[in-house]
Amino acid sequence: MAQTYILVIAGKPEGPFNLEELKSLKVKPGDFVKTPEMDDYKEAHEIAELREIFGFAKPDLLMQYFASFDQRLLATALDWFMISGVFIILAFIIVSFIKDKETGITVALAILACVPFVKFIYQVTMESSIKQGTLGKQILKIRVVDLQGNRISIGKAINRNLCKIFSMAIFFIGYLLAFFSKQQQCLHDMMAGTLVIKERLF
Repeated sequence: MAQTYILVIAGKPEGPFNLEELKSLKVKPGDFVKTPEMDDYKEAHEIAELREIFGFAKPDLLMQYFASFDQRLLATALDWFMISGVFIILAFIIVSFIKDKETGITVALAILACVPFVKFIYQVTMESSIKQGTLGKQILKIRVVDLQGNRISIGKAINRNLCKIFSMAIFFIGYLLAFFSKQQQCLHDMMAGTLVIKERLF
């Protein structure tokens, strides 16, 4: 089935229109459109299909696209909460079947020690996936991209998350660099060549 778009005309959503109808309406790069699957409107030049058909130039990443430090921090907190919660519940269930107290504590600590490793794999997998972000980032509607705004590879995702070691060094100063970066990049973003962005109409 051909893709259809809702088009904002004179401040009001009209349509849906198919691509031929959009051509007849002479859609401009800055016109707002959305498909039935999209959560919010985007400018026409932000959508690859419309750029190809109408010859629009791909937009540069503007300042309002960059996720703020507090959004990134909250997303990270949500991820830690979700992953840690799963492992705490798992540890509780397993330990409840162990009668020896000392053995139970050892097993519980061993399970909880896996959290950072699982979180690393989780972040690499999710950031390089089609979702371009962890569940925490998805909730905040922010995502990880390369410097051109494209989805990152699994290799770049691994590099980005390994570079967080440097961001955490010396009292997390690498994270605080976001306050001094126009693109709100932390040190690991600068090293890996990545950005964390949000939808402009967020």
